[in-house]
Amino acid sequence: MDQNNWPKDVGIVAVEVYFPSQYVDQSELETFDGASTGKYTIGLGQSKMGFCSDREDINSLCLTVVQSLIEKNNISYNDIGRLEVGTETIIDKSKSVKTVLMQLFETSGNHDIEGIDTTNACFGGTSALFNAINWIESSSWDGRYAMVVAGDIAVYATGNARCTGGAGAVAMLLGPNAPLVFHRGVRSIYMQHAYDFYKPDLSSEYPVVDGKLSVQCYVNALDKCYHMYKSKAKKMGISDNKSLVDSIDSFIFHSPYCKLVQKSFARLMLNDFWDDPDPDFANRYRGLEKYRDVTPENSIFNKDLEKDFMSSSKDLFEKKTKPSLLLANQVGNMYTPSVYGGLVSYILSHTTEELQGKKIVLFSYGSGLASAMFSLHFTKEDKMISALQQLKDNVSHVKSYLEKRTKCSPETFSQMMKLREETHNSAPYTPIQSTDHLFPGTWYLTEIDSKHRRTYQRKQTVPNGNICEEETQGWGLC
Repeated sequence: MDQNNWPKDVGIVAVEVYFPSQYVDQSELETFDGASTGKYTIGLGQSKMGFCSDREDINSLCLTVVQSLIEKNNISYNDIGRLEVGTETIIDKSKSVKTVLMQLFETSGNHDIEGIDTTNACFGGTSALFNAINWIESSSWDGRYAMVVAGDIAVYATGNARCTGGAGAVAMLLGPNAPLVFHRGVRSIYMQHAYDFYKPDLSSEYPVVDGKLSVQCYVNALDKCYHMYKSKAKKMGISDNKSLVDSIDSFIFHSPYCKLVQKSFARLMLNDFWDDPDPDFANRYRGLEKYRDVTPENSIFNKDLEKDFMSSSKDLFEKKTKPSLLLANQVGNMYTPSVYGGLVSYILSHTTEELQGKKIVLFSYGSGLASAMFSLHFTKEDKMISALQQLKDNVSHVKSYLEKRTKCSPETFSQMMKLREETHNSAPYTPIQSTDHLFPGTWYLTEIDSKHRRTYQRKQTVPNGNICEEETQGWGLC
């Protein structure tokens, strides 16, 4: 296939992330739930969990992140030729989130925008991303940017899964000559029919989850994608004769909870161990000889094997993957944006100089199941350094926003979850929670009328970008 006529360096030009302005502390939630100390914080690796009141829904999250991305990058709404949303948070069985976002484009007069919503558990954002790349590299491309939005509100019924919730949205601007470039010819897909996590009850926000099967499906999909990716990456010259773990600067995973990510990185090392015709038992694989003949099928729930490979891969994990877990640890599982929140976290953990030339591999997973492994690299061309700096500057607010969130007690969190449960699909309905805690620039729900039509309003800032005093609620004037 002739790639010479394709647009050069197609990738992520800009990225923006939004997460709720309130959270519950996981250690306090352990006590409230009667769980053993450390079950959520150490066992799952979670510190805080962001959540939404009745003032926010999937439409408001996506409105917020899209408008913020446009404004920060001084882009005209007319510059967008494709907009696609990946989400599993369904509040209308017919009308898409994308059509709600079109109200942002009304003033510009731009209605010529391809794309719609894509749904399959946590994989919808990745599918939307692939569709956008394919559009830019096709005869349908008209030279404008594509925008991909991944957003979700992850909530669970009262019980041991509730602590693995979260919420957020990530918007990505895609085009040629990007500072973060997708690798061609290495995308690896694994799909299979499974009932590991699904939402058959459309009257409820809560999923049906088979926890053990879900972990098994995730790990099996990771194994399959990794083997396919390794083969393709070697052919394309992305990795050399060393193990892939050594060739790539970072591995970023979909993160239902942080401890699963650490186990997943160890799983990559295990796969390299199995594939190595002459394992280095004197160094990297010291003490792991006894696992040489363990089959993949028998390894998934082998706790001794898991523990030993996590220990052996710990230093590499700390270097190559842990920097991507900031948002996962502080906000929780955002579903479709999860892996892209990992990308944002990785960008935040490095200087612009450190990012140059770095190769990263992403693993995306959605129950049901759909999964993919693909890779990108940060530009190291001198003429593109300013674009790379802008990419990083776009998300420079994240750490300060995490600190400025409002901490809620587990009792308040539980009450808000109960309110969401009782008012889900209610019409007419007027939200009762305060908007005081919302970040400036956040869109929020004002009303659902008797025909289920939703209206929204934006928490405003003054024209020069400073925060209005009456809207600050502890932020202070700029």
